[in-house]
Amino acid sequence: MMTANSLLVTTSALVGFALAENKSMATIPLAMVFLGAMVTTIPASILMKRIGRRNGFMIGVCFGILGAIISSWAILKMDFVLYSIGVTLFGVSNGFGGYYRFAAADGVAVDRRSRAISLVLAGGVIAAFIGPNMASWTRDLIGSAAFTGSYVSLVAVFIMAMLLLLFLDIKQVGEEWDNKNARSIWVIARQPAYIIAVLSVLAGFGAMSLIMTATSLAMHASRHNFTDTAFVIQWHIFAMYAPSFVTGKLIEKFGLLNIMLAGVMLIFACIALNTSGNSLAHYWTGLFLLGIGWNFLFVGGTTLLTETYTESEKSKAQALNDFLIFSNVSFAALCAGAIHNNFGWLIINYSVLPLLTIVVFSIAWLKLKNNRQVIWSEN
Repeated sequence: MMTANSLLVTTSALVGFALAENKSMATIPLAMVFLGAMVTTIPASILMKRIGRRNGFMIGVCFGILGAIISSWAILKMDFVLYSIGVTLFGVSNGFGGYYRFAAADGVAVDRRSRAISLVLAGGVIAAFIGPNMASWTRDLIGSAAFTGSYVSLVAVFIMAMLLLLFLDIKQVGEEWDNKNARSIWVIARQPAYIIAVLSVLAGFGAMSLIMTATSLAMHASRHNFTDTAFVIQWHIFAMYAPSFVTGKLIEKFGLLNIMLAGVMLIFACIALNTSGNSLAHYWTGLFLLGIGWNFLFVGGTTLLTETYTESEKSKAQALNDFLIFSNVSFAALCAGAIHNNFGWLIINYSVLPLLTIVVFSIAWLKLKNNRQVIWSEN
């Protein structure tokens, strides 16, 4: 799944730019990926409760195969609308695949959840190199339209994923939405910890989506070639997932909220670099820091979220969380092309500052609240 996503991130804005008559619409296809995930995440959760995680994951892979076929055909025919439809199916696949991390968390003890979530995300380390390089190697392999071969190659990637899933042995979700002991979703979602968990992941994903989506357009405008763009995106995706080998351990050692705060600070550092120059080094370093910051916020926020619901409440709590995440990411990706085309790279970066600031104060408030509760309980 992450290999397909890394290829999409590397190519979709450029393909959209080539196919769209209005160049402000270049990032709409990537926004459609996130929109597809947004509308799928709640139905996927309900369906997997009934048919099991593995069957749900396999359905998601089937949508990925269909999306790869339609997208490659659309690029060959230079059809922007059909391409947008094709990549939307990748989003549907992601709507199912987003539950991989929760499936891992469900299978371990509570104190090991952050490490389990981290190790699942570590699969992105390999994807960071496969996706962008696959895009480069297969860019002109089929037809006269660039990247047709790249999307055809994803069919093989999804078929490999389906073969792996055949060997997946995983327990049924095993809980009911109408359990008499379960709280309503509105009660769960009003908890401060739940709100801050969602806000933190929204901030990380929103910043990542807006900045990363616009990077290929900004580098193109700065006259960097596609090899440089693929290099920057590749290392950005590597930075998103490589920390996963240690993020769980860092949380255990330094505390969940401290790691989340560190994630926000890293994204602030990314913005400072992005707004200070447009050399390859500026793009590479800024996007690298953005990736690490996203990882800390995503793993931290997901771990905090798992502390806010019971076994009988997890499907709806997880589904609402992912629905809100993909709604935010869809909006960010949708706006990225228009903002960059009309206002430029600097405004792209500045626009994420307000939400990041809110998250800093929210995490600091929760940290202070938890410290006070510890002191009161000791006294």
